[in-house]
Amino acid sequence: MNETVWNGATTGWLLVAGALTMLMVPGVAFFYGGMVRAGNVLGTIAQSLAVLALGSVTWVVVGFSIAFSAGNPLFGDLSLTGWADAATRVPGIDLVGVPLPAFVFFQMMFAVVTPALITGATAERWRFSSFAAFTVLWSVLVYAPVAHWLFSPHGWAAQLGALDYAGGAVVHANAGAAALACAWVLGRRRLETRPHNLPIMLLGGALLWFGWFGFNGGSALHPDSVAATAVLNTQLAAATGVLGWAGLERVRVGKPTTLGIASGAVSGLVAITPAAGYVSPLSALVIGLIGGLACQLAVGLKTVLRLDDSLDVAAVHLVGGVVGAVSVGLFASHAVNPKATDGLLLGGGYTLLGAQSLATLAVIGWSLLATVVICRFTDRLFGNRLTARDESIGLDLSQHGETAYVFDRPVGRHAADLPRGDSDHARTSMGGTTR
Repeated sequence: MNETVWNGATTGWLLVAGALTMLMVPGVAFFYGGMVRAGNVLGTIAQSLAVLALGSVTWVVVGFSIAFSAGNPLFGDLSLTGWADAATRVPGIDLVGVPLPAFVFFQMMFAVVTPALITGATAERWRFSSFAAFTVLWSVLVYAPVAHWLFSPHGWAAQLGALDYAGGAVVHANAGAAALACAWVLGRRRLETRPHNLPIMLLGGALLWFGWFGFNGGSALHPDSVAATAVLNTQLAAATGVLGWAGLERVRVGKPTTLGIASGAVSGLVAITPAAGYVSPLSALVIGLIGGLACQLAVGLKTVLRLDDSLDVAAVHLVGGVVGAVSVGLFASHAVNPKATDGLLLGGGYTLLGAQSLATLAVIGWSLLATVVICRFTDRLFGNRLTARDESIGLDLSQHGETAYVFDRPVGRHAADLPRGDSDHARTSMGGTTR
């Protein structure tokens, strides 16, 4: 019997890239956690950590197979569920020398970080039980099918010729559209405040920036010139995203803020994600700059739409994802990646740009529709919104019975001294101890 020979370098690269991508989840947690009020920071972080658990299990049980099995152009089947042989092949994916668990793990991190992004739009008002149910349903009914469309060669968008190197449409436009839908269904917050801890937000932004090298670099699946180009492009686009956002902010409001600098970096990273392995470094500079400018301008749209997208998820991820997807149709270079056709600005005509536009619109449309349906369903089951009392107390005490910050608390303070309206669980958890 022939024994499969594994490529240690490629396998190791994919595992490291997956671990870097996993780092983006605590990055999202701290990035969002620093931007909410103090009574919601633990609850906001807990949502990202819950996605890490729920999303991982859902991905292995059903999500991976839906996304990467042959199935049909719209939806995969369950043929890859329960695989036991590391040498199992993924239809149409070049994994020669790479054991299947490495690829499953790497793609798992994409499936985990995507619903985590949505939580920024619903910050400070989503009941934890409802959020957990939403995460599972959305991962199966929205993320996995969309991943099949673009990441699997058997998906209709991939067959059309659309390219999404690391998830501009699958991850970012998808999450941004879902964020809009969730914000609309849940309604506005009763209390809107300024970010409570900008250093925590900056820490989260730094973790995101660092983890993004695995997100984009690993998507080449091999440690080759495409991976190297993708990593370089990631850094360059983040840099010009900062310059674009901060420069425009300086013009519009008089000062470049640290929140703007971090948001600009994320905007540039989002914009380059679908194009990182398809464009030249000079094109990456332009894409990041456009992403930073476009996302900064888009922040004001939530006021026009009268939607409370708490932490501007749609402005950064939906708009940035669309900028990136369209940029592939403009700047893609066959010389950079033989799997790409030249974009419009390199003489390739409108074919790729048309495929990019159609695929992106389809992703946004499906995500909006399906997310509204899922949110309505979870509302019937659990109730999506916190009560007025719990919202005033904050997620930390009302949903988890904990507080992030304790200042000068007397030793032995009794649970009865907690603010009125705390849940019984909070009283039990906090009573008679100093934390």
